[in-house]
Amino acid sequence: MSKRNTQAAKTAARERLRVEREREAKRAKVKRQVIVALSAVGVLALAGGIGYAVVQANKPSGWDAVKKQKLVKPANSTGTDGTTVVIGKSTAKKTLVVYEDPRCPVCAQFEQTVGPAVKKDLDAGKFKIQFVGATFIDDNVPGEGSKSALSALGAALNVSPEAFLEYKTALYSAKYHPEEQDDKFKSDDYLIEVANTVSALKNNTEFQNAVKKGTYDKWALVMGGKFDTDREKYGFRGTPTLLMDGKILTGSDGKSAPMSVTDFDTAIQKALNS
Repeated sequence: MSKRNTQAAKTAARERLRVEREREAKRAKVKRQVIVALSAVGVLALAGGIGYAVVQANKPSGWDAVKKQKLVKPANSTGTDGTTVVIGKSTAKKTLVVYEDPRCPVCAQFEQTVGPAVKKDLDAGKFKIQFVGATFIDDNVPGEGSKSALSALGAALNVSPEAFLEYKTALYSAKYHPEEQDDKFKSDDYLIEVANTVSALKNNTEFQNAVKKGTYDKWALVMGGKFDTDREKYGFRGTPTLLMDGKILTGSDGKSAPMSVTDFDTAIQKALNS
């Protein structure tokens, strides 16, 4: 073989090697571009996933979510937000405003002791009663029972004023009212169990669905807000509080609500005569 042929062969081999290297370099470049692109997609997907998780984590839940729900006003209520609940004979000239928190143990004591006397005077037409529900115990003794029970009372009011009064009495009864620390009223099943002792609510599907779906949850929050506004306006501290003509009714101690029938009779007669 001549030197010329040998040199040509070497040149051709070098050219093939150069071309092959260029091809390999192009393949490596494309591979890197694909990896970078896929990595970018992965990062975006991860970021999107994290973003979604953050949004979901910060999304209101439970009673915080209720604040954004549409307000459903129970039948037999009046006022812009349906928080005016007045029961009694239209001929009664005065209205007794009663502020109570469903979880309040003193309210339970008041209802068990003085409740029958209040109902007797109500039926006699001595006064009408305006009920204002409170939910502050849920904040002071962490829980949900005040709000849940108040929502259930809204469902009872939607059935009838009588069902509302009977259900309220049952919730405050010695048999069913729990200790303040026991948040039993947060349970729909328990609220329905108590309701089944009231003839108009027993096995009442519409009432039970309203309790389970939380139909009047927003109403309960708004009602609780009314209590807070009135408490600031009139300067009372808690529940039960009785009010007539803008004046707080007290027992013989001159400070707390009348907790005996005798004290109630004295206080209400004085208020009716003023």
